[in-house]
Amino acid sequence: MSTDPALLVGPETSDDAGVYRIGDNLALVETADIITPLVDDPFTFGRIAAANALSDVYAMGGRPLTAMNLVFFPACAMELGILKDILAGGAAALREAGVCLVGGHTVEDDELKYGMAVTGIVHPERIVRNSTARPGDRLILTKPLGFGIIATAVKADMAPTGVVDEANRWMTTLNGEAAAIMLECGAHACTDVTGFGLIGHACEMARGAGVTLTFQRGQIPLIPGVEALVMDGLVPAGCYRNRDHFSRYTAACRVSGEDLLPLFDPQTSGGLLIALSPPAAERFIEMAEEKGCFAVCIGEVASRREQMVEFV
Repeated sequence: MSTDPALLVGPETSDDAGVYRIGDNLALVETADIITPLVDDPFTFGRIAAANALSDVYAMGGRPLTAMNLVFFPACAMELGILKDILAGGAAALREAGVCLVGGHTVEDDELKYGMAVTGIVHPERIVRNSTARPGDRLILTKPLGFGIIATAVKADMAPTGVVDEANRWMTTLNGEAAAIMLECGAHACTDVTGFGLIGHACEMARGAGVTLTFQRGQIPLIPGVEALVMDGLVPAGCYRNRDHFSRYTAACRVSGEDLLPLFDPQTSGGLLIALSPPAAERFIEMAEEKGCFAVCIGEVASRREQMVEFV
């Protein structure tokens, strides 16, 4: 654990990025994220990887400024044209976000992996942490779930084209617009839903704030077609690992365990899970609708009970 007083957000609360103060009114937001391919198209994979890395900065209330490519590439097994397309996809996402690519590093590896190290800025008094939700807050989710399940179906060549296209559309969508609305509405807490799934990241939020998150299962959006893929057994191993680890902190109430399985699904470039006061949550939904940004209220924050996450 660092004793540097300039470190405003470190690893203690499993937050989405580190925050380091460099002035009275300015702090750096720093993160790095690397993923393996989820889709067949290299350009789309590059866009998804970039959007995924940028999301950590958005979740902290920051504005991403610069990025560096991090590439692990099997040069002897793949054509360099594939790498060119991946980097082009990443660059396209950065241009959309207004982020400057300043360099990067490539390592020859047996398995293709790509991501970015991203640096952003935030006012020290406007940091949005994952550990500061308050009882009575409403919980907003800004993307549907199911990306990991769909990626598993893609690998098995069993994913309907329409389902894949919809997943790709969401995974390449930046969280910048949702983050801007979040800041304008004065959010109390936020995290992006990624590898630990909705339930895993909800547990981190609940643990950090000493609260319980209560979700309405019927309000949680899934990409159409995901439930059918689950019925066909197209569930990633990471989904089961998340369930094995986080189920101990979860009370399902009247919801069956199988019905919760997509909520353990590891997401890539998932949406933001945001805690806001009830009036701010209503305003968020209204602003999101005006701007064409997806947003659904899926639950609320309660005082700490036996479990960190509950479903009704």
